[in-house]
Amino acid sequence: MATHPSDHESHRADLHKDPSRVSGMFDEVAPGYDRTNTVLSLGNDRFWRAAMVRAVDPRRGQRILDLAAGTAMSSAALAGRGAEVVAADFSPGMLAEGEKRYGPTAPGGGIPNLSFVEANATALPFADDEFDAVTISYGLRNVDDPKKALREMLRVTKPGGRLVVCEFSQPPSKVFNGLYRFYNDRVLPVAARAVSSNADAYDYLNESIRDWPDQRRLSAWIRESGWTEVAYRNLSLGIVALHRAVKPGGGPR
Repeated sequence: MATHPSDHESHRADLHKDPSRVSGMFDEVAPGYDRTNTVLSLGNDRFWRAAMVRAVDPRRGQRILDLAAGTAMSSAALAGRGAEVVAADFSPGMLAEGEKRYGPTAPGGGIPNLSFVEANATALPFADDEFDAVTISYGLRNVDDPKKALREMLRVTKPGGRLVVCEFSQPPSKVFNGLYRFYNDRVLPVAARAVSSNADAYDYLNESIRDWPDQRRLSAWIRESGWTEVAYRNLSLGIVALHRAVKPGGGPR
């Protein structure tokens, strides 16, 4: 990331982001992050989250890593299916908000099979072959080295384990992509200023979406990182793509 969200110079989002600055940006928007996302996505975030949970297919007895977990809304959905879930994020502010909602001090005692770990996706503090599945939603494009992060995810996943990446993408229809770009460039900034505590942060996020690789290129990155059975499907006409892969070596399934 070229600038801190509070700076009033260019917010051009390249793919060489400063982890401390991006983390700080998310710290600032943590309290209202989920509400803002629901408004700006026109409610589609709930549909995308449900699709991610179905793709991960969490089951009791499994251990799942949810990277870029943010306020742990997706982690809670995974844990609700009975799996042991680790919510990991490099933003302490986001994790603090998640723990407030779902941790041991939350109303009702929180979710017992959900834990929280501050972690950078490029240097995960976990052992090799530790998780049955790893997932990351809308976070890979905010990592300073996405390919290294994909290799780290491979390292901590058990042979035969699954990867699910839910990320903003590029609608394949030129007509719809044009409408989508108009919404992101003209409508979303106005809406963000109305509902967000830090509209500049959403300027950065919008630019990071525009600069992110399309579905085929991200699939190639996943394959080059050592994953097999790489596939994706578009959600909401390609606004978001759900990528899936498997770590080799698990034997017949």
